[in-house]
Amino acid sequence: MSHIAITMRAGAEQTDLLIALLSAVGFEGFEEQTDVLIGYIPEADYNEATLESVLQPYGITYTKDAIVPVNWNAVWESNFQPVQVDDFCGIRAAFHPPFTPKPVYEIVITPKMAFGTGHHATTSSMIKLMETLPVAGKSVFDFGTGTGILAILAEMMGATTADAIDYDEWAVNNTLENIADNNMHVVKVWQADNLEAVTRRYDILLANINCNILLRFMADMRRLLEPGGKLLLSGIMPSDEAQILAAALPHGFTAEKRIEKDNWLALQLGVPVA
Repeated sequence: MSHIAITMRAGAEQTDLLIALLSAVGFEGFEEQTDVLIGYIPEADYNEATLESVLQPYGITYTKDAIVPVNWNAVWESNFQPVQVDDFCGIRAAFHPPFTPKPVYEIVITPKMAFGTGHHATTSSMIKLMETLPVAGKSVFDFGTGTGILAILAEMMGATTADAIDYDEWAVNNTLENIADNNMHVVKVWQADNLEAVTRRYDILLANINCNILLRFMADMRRLLEPGGKLLLSGIMPSDEAQILAAALPHGFTAEKRIEKDNWLALQLGVPVA
């Protein structure tokens, strides 16, 4: 398959945002260099108008090149570095040595194209919110699991149930690999793009997706939560906070905590005890 390489002049402060936005429009891999981000997309999926609609608001210029097929795993491995969230959780690949000193929880993932390695502010902020929650003995649902990191962390923290879904088959398969690599037994994952078939209730619901999906499924997320439950949301820009809360509060949610990092926002909402 032929690919297009888009080379963008972008500072480090813009890189995470661009990766998130471009991933949503079909880009499959990225290479970071000093003040440069290179994004790769299948030629059949490339749309110049779409690219310009993403980049124009940020004044980012780019060049376009046709490239030979790329070994995406090799690209990932060359760029993937261990990441640690405080002394609470460390995330590394199998080819990295263990953390020293060892954090409370250490997760080993196979670096594939599924979203959620802990590097992005949306994922690391979700981990910081989980750090303060009493997860032991609780039931957890991860909506849009990506690599499975948050569900795996929930089991490590003592969750008795850690169910997870993702719409992407690649993400589900990657999560299954990571479940096995971390010797998890509670985490269950399946492919789905909505919550209609989920009927049980959970104590904690994790949703690191994007604003539009969060708004669309707010009522369903409330339906899945037990009284006294917690909803952790990320993939939100600070400018989205008002509309997220406007959608959540009428369903009985209360705003409890917020973490803002690198122009991304994570929220913890609570459900009243019946």
